[in-house]
Order: sequence, then structure tokens, then C-alpha cells
Amino acid sequence: MAFKLKINGADQSVDVDGDTPLLWVLRDVLGMTGTKFGCGMALCGACTVHIDGVATRSCITTIDSIGSSVVTTIEAIGTTAAGARIQQAWLDREVVQCGYCQSGQIMSASALLASDPHPTDSAIDDAMSGNICRCGTYVRIREAIKQAAQSTGQRG
Repeated sequence: MAFKLKINGADQSVDVDGDTPLLWVLRDVLGMTGTKFGCGMALCGACTVHIDGVATRSCITTIDSIGSSVVTTIEAIGTTAAGARIQQAWLDREVVQCGYCQSGQIMSASALLASDPHPTDSAIDDAMSGNICRCGTYVRIREAIKQAAQSTGQRG
């Protein structure tokens, strides 16, 4: 079936079965490999993208459920104010170790800051609880989110 999608500000047309997960459309059909496959059951957060600004697990989101919603992936998150602050804080705090989970972590953190520019520790914990980091960089992830929150208003 043919589906028209709005991904990272561009119109995309794909011809896939309606029950195809968005993750596979992004990676295999559109060649956007920044979004990672982790568990396939929405438990690890590696596949997180934004759908209408909400952090969403793309591994269980079927293409036919997207409709006219706007999808943002890691490839474009730096064009948003919250995404740019998070990416800079990630670099400043040297969050990344192996890097596999980082696109999902950044997407969840960006959605958090877009909806709550000055989150509490509890809000950070809640927003990030579905993202697993096997390297254990959770302390640096929290520090980076706090740094990005402090820079709110200093960048576009």
C-alpha cells in the first residue's frame, strides 16, 4: 500500500504493508539509519522518534497508524531548539560511550525539554526511564539534560 508521510520536514511516499513498523520504513525503505533497533518490543528506547513532538517507540508504531502526523528522527532533531541544546550538552558532558542507545536517549531528552523546559529530577527520571543504556552513562545523561535546561532561552 502507498503511504504519504511527513518526515523531518519532507514529504515521503512509501509502498509497504500497513502493519510495517515505522522503524523498518525509516531504516530499510528510506535509508535513515540513525534510529536504532534494540529490542523490538518498545522496552529499550533505542528506536525512539518524535511523532507530533511526542517521544514514540518506532519499533511498535505501524505505518498505517501515523496518518498525517509529523515524524522527526535523530537526523533532524538538531534543527529544533531543544534538540540543538541536548546535542550540545551531550558533547559537553561526554555522554556517549558505545553510542548505540544515544539517538533514542537524545530523542527522549529533546521531547522532555520541548514540553518541560526546566524539568525536575523526577521529571527527568520519568521521561528517561524507558531508555536503557548498557554502558551506564545515566549520571552524564542527567547532567546533560540539566545543562540543556539551564541553557533554555540562550539559544533559538
